[in-house]
Amino acid sequence: MGLAKVRNMRTTRSSHGILLFAALAITSLLFVHPSRLLAQQAAQQPPLTRMLFVFDASNSMNAFWGNQPKINTARELLLSSLKRLEGQPDLELALRLYGHQTPSAPGKQDCDDTKLEVPFAANSIPDIRKKLLATRCLGTTPIARSLEKAAQDFPETDKSKGARPVRNVIILITDGIEACDEDPCAVSRALQAKGIVLKPFVIGVGLTEMDKFALQCVGNYYDASTPELFAHVLDVVVTQALNSTTAQISLMTTDGKPSETDVAVTLYDQKTGQQRYHIEHTLTERGLPDTLSIDPIFTYKVVAHTVPPSMRENVTVRPGTHTVIAVDAGMGTLALRMGTGPADASQVSCIVRRKGETSTLMAMDMGNSQRLRVGTYDLEVLTLPRTLITDVHVEQGKSTDIVVPKPGVLNIQAQAPGPGSIFLKQGDELVWVTDLDPASARHQFRLQPGTYMVTYRSGFARRTELTLNKDISIESGRSATINF
Repeated sequence: MGLAKVRNMRTTRSSHGILLFAALAITSLLFVHPSRLLAQQAAQQPPLTRMLFVFDASNSMNAFWGNQPKINTARELLLSSLKRLEGQPDLELALRLYGHQTPSAPGKQDCDDTKLEVPFAANSIPDIRKKLLATRCLGTTPIARSLEKAAQDFPETDKSKGARPVRNVIILITDGIEACDEDPCAVSRALQAKGIVLKPFVIGVGLTEMDKFALQCVGNYYDASTPELFAHVLDVVVTQALNSTTAQISLMTTDGKPSETDVAVTLYDQKTGQQRYHIEHTLTERGLPDTLSIDPIFTYKVVAHTVPPSMRENVTVRPGTHTVIAVDAGMGTLALRMGTGPADASQVSCIVRRKGETSTLMAMDMGNSQRLRVGTYDLEVLTLPRTLITDVHVEQGKSTDIVVPKPGVLNIQAQAPGPGSIFLKQGDELVWVTDLDPASARHQFRLQPGTYMVTYRSGFARRTELTLNKDISIESGRSATINF
């Protein structure tokens, strides 16, 4: 065969190989499970933020604040803030007003005076502007009922797999507290617990100290005591409601290094207890904690699932600022093994407790190792009899090795079934270890090295003086037999 022909054949085979690889690649893309594709697409999409302004239009907003009525200042500043949001992608806005429909009258107040005036839409700002400019402040302050009805203002969220993530945010702007003998704090907790809204933002417009305290339980409270401060607070709140920020979780050793890792970490909403993030902690190629993108709206409880857990509460992050969340999580290793001797298929477990505590921290099998928080532990090895090991110290970055003697084997052979027991001899004291099966004449036990007494009475013997006692020494890894 000529050289040119061989080259042509190789080229053809190579081309066929490339075409086949491409065909397989395309086929694999076509046959990816639809739910996986949807999940991937959802993960790539930024979340849709729905922001509902619940705006106080009660009669008290007519009071002067600075050189003009509160309503004028609050309206101007809110409209100015909204103008900067025009054209913002992944954002829908809505407006609910309260106290604007029924005038106040002595001894009478309309606690149903709350209404969604502008529903959610991507281009709702012109309608919100028009409505705010036409608003007159007339009535009372039904905050709880406004929050309760606000739950129905948000379109129902698609919770199916692969659906786009949605953040529902309420921004409450008020110059007064609840006036209708209802509990806005309870309503807010219920909305958050059901996952309808994230923690509400509350902007207090010139409130007294007592009124501020009454509203802090509703959500993230911001005090706008002056018009200038209101403008600043409004910008902060809107920025925080829109943007995620970066953070790193540093799992600290006892000597202050952020080098612990490979631990699952959960971030909970401190207020509601809802899980917000759950990750497997890792370090970058440079040995530094990885950077996360998290929502600055929440106050977090951070739990690193070390054994026992490492926890930090009331963690806040500032939007636009990288936050380092340091959690004390220094760990060492507890390694358990049986002593040397013939191979034994039986498995022995060990109960691990924190020093001075009666509750079980964990159970682990002999022959295994486990990372534990630095500290002192008590061990109960489920040998026969049980082996108690106290004051076991686990140190930072070190392995604490615990060796338990390998058991020996005791065989008991009787001429007939009957009741009996095994006792450990500790000087003159007999410590019960286990009972014999009264329905069997043959028994086998794995016992720790020591001196034992076996007590037996034939099931056919009806007199106590026919009880038989025999002593036996058990050695690690060796067998012994008692015959009755």
